[in-house]
Amino acid sequence: MTDIHNRIPGPDLPDGYAELLEDLKSRIRTARVKAMLAVNRELVLLYWQIGQSIVERQRAEGWGKAIIERLATDIQAAFPGLKGFSPSNIWRMRAFYLAYTKGIENLAQAARERPTGELAQLAREMNVVNLPQPLTDIPWFHNVVIIEKVKDPVQRIWYAHKTIEHGWSRAVLTVQIESGLYERHGKAVTNFDRTLPPPQSDLARQAVKDPYVFDFLNLADDAHERELERDLLNHIQEFLVTTHLHSRME
Repeated sequence: MTDIHNRIPGPDLPDGYAELLEDLKSRIRTARVKAMLAVNRELVLLYWQIGQSIVERQRAEGWGKAIIERLATDIQAAFPGLKGFSPSNIWRMRAFYLAYTKGIENLAQAARERPTGELAQLAREMNVVNLPQPLTDIPWFHNVVIIEKVKDPVQRIWYAHKTIEHGWSRAVLTVQIESGLYERHGKAVTNFDRTLPPPQSDLARQAVKDPYVFDFLNLADDAHERELERDLLNHIQEFLVTTHLHSRME
């Protein structure tokens, strides 16, 4: 289809057009990733805050499992179809908050023993009030994989950084954790300056298509409509191309 379309005669293109097109395509990809990551940050931050609220209520008022289950039911009733607020996911929000706040004292002590380099940087990113930035720059279920498979908060943030740097999909992140990448290479890597995944990476593609993000924005139905519209336009384009070729052959 693409090859046939490319053979259809068109206007002569000026010098530099191809370079401009590639530059604009790159900018569009980068902008899409930035936009979706901005939404993702708000979503992950919301989950963190919900986890914090639940932990604080449990400590102050002794909330148990039944209250959390009822909370999930009432939220879903208020926002029908919002998949991110199932009982299991709300429990993950609680675990997400505790995964980092419970380890702050140990991390602070370790940072005092090693005041420079990677560990000090990780320590600065962790506190009770603010969610560490790298965690907001990866999709929610990347975070779930990290807290479920990695026990040490330093390593958790390290894996989040490396996920962004290399653009790991969730499957690749899982393999890296299970293969012990941090133990093999972690202490030798200290450059955490990068905050945006490569636009064509698996992570970027997952972020752009994350169903939780679309669901959160109530865009799922519109997205399906756009997909149907795109398929329709593709069929029309294919028909026109075929018609054009037949007319030339005649």
